[in-house]
Amino acid sequence: MLSAYINSVRIPELRNRILFTLGIVALVRVAANVPSPGVDAAALEALFERVRGAHGGGMVTMFDLFSGGALQNFAVGALGIMPYISASIIMQLMTPVVPTLEKLQREGESGRMKINQYTRYLTLLICLVQGFAAARVMMNPGMLFRGIGDVRVVITTGPFFMLSSVVVLTAGAMLIMWLGEQVTERGIGNGASLIITVNIISALPAAIFQMVNLVRSGQAVGGAPFTIIHALLLVAMFVVVCSATVALTQGHRKIPIKHARRSGGRTAMAGQTSYLPLRVNFSGVMPIIFASAILAFPPFVLNAIEYTRIRGWAAWFQPGNNPYLFIFGAMIIIFSYFWVANQFNPLQISDNLQKQGGYIPGIRPGRPTAEFIDSTMTRITLAGSIFLTAIALTPMILADQANIPFTVSSFFGGTSLLIMVGVMLDTLRHVEAHLLSRHYDGFLSKGKLRSRRGG
Repeated sequence: MLSAYINSVRIPELRNRILFTLGIVALVRVAANVPSPGVDAAALEALFERVRGAHGGGMVTMFDLFSGGALQNFAVGALGIMPYISASIIMQLMTPVVPTLEKLQREGESGRMKINQYTRYLTLLICLVQGFAAARVMMNPGMLFRGIGDVRVVITTGPFFMLSSVVVLTAGAMLIMWLGEQVTERGIGNGASLIITVNIISALPAAIFQMVNLVRSGQAVGGAPFTIIHALLLVAMFVVVCSATVALTQGHRKIPIKHARRSGGRTAMAGQTSYLPLRVNFSGVMPIIFASAILAFPPFVLNAIEYTRIRGWAAWFQPGNNPYLFIFGAMIIIFSYFWVANQFNPLQISDNLQKQGGYIPGIRPGRPTAEFIDSTMTRITLAGSIFLTAIALTPMILADQANIPFTVSSFFGGTSLLIMVGVMLDTLRHVEAHLLSRHYDGFLSKGKLRSRRGG
């Protein structure tokens, strides 16, 4: 495996792609640390400390994690790549529903380029809305967070700050979107996914530093002082959770496919056997993102109602509470099936198999094949969604039941770990494809140059 990394540097094209990707990553990290004008940095840091103390910091810390700390700095790249990802998800969900988009998707490369252009326009609109909302919250933090006291973050409030913040944040987000597209075209892997992964990994040194401080201070965690034994147990748990996440990401249910015997002229080709892979976690990280986004709104709506009993219901939607864990887990399972129902089309798969002369042994072609594929996908989606729910709830349980800081517990599951594992595996597949195309073995082989004659 180490030889494969060395061979990655030996291939000029692959080396240039890797260096280009690293350069773009450096630019993104600069954008996450250049503050937007008009904000007091010390007051902003105090605001985030009060928010974490009053609200547990669950959603705020998660959004700040995805932006690579840019939100806490109110930096140029505070919106990050998330507006582009949100626009991509919306377009992906609308494509099967809107006939015009579905027609464009069937047109091949030209249609996909048109859809990508629509995605950029939608990203710009989302950036404007989110930039306006972020500027409003900076001018009046109490409108979003209750119980944090009087905190003045903006040096001079007014229309000029609002306009400049919207322009700067929108320009920063569009720049990051363009950099991500450049990585996809000229670098390694998917640019948008790599940017959000790098933003998440940027919080890892702070998490390690916090764990070291816990050991040194002996702070009470889960009712007992935190010792080196607890740290080693957390490291072992991290390895186990990472292994489980890789298994969930890579897990497939292989359905055997037989192809009919073909004859051409005087020769006859025997029927071949292939497999139809059905992913155990077909929806990926989307159910967690949908559930988190929806559950972020009820507390703000309920707290805005001037009625004590109704405001008390807002506690059900605070991360870490038992009702929140139950609702969050149920919504992950529901959205897992929603994503499969929206994106997985067993009838189309059955038609394609029939056109290619393939069939599932023991299952009649046509609708019976579609029903068999649908029922199989339903069963493995149940197992995958339960497994996904367990991984998603692990950081919250560690943070609230074991009193582990959220910056540390966020790496033990949830959206961040699923994104990191999925993107890392996808990037390694891209690098391995370049190695194999240049007659080198991949990461699972010895990494030595293979003979061009196949020896």
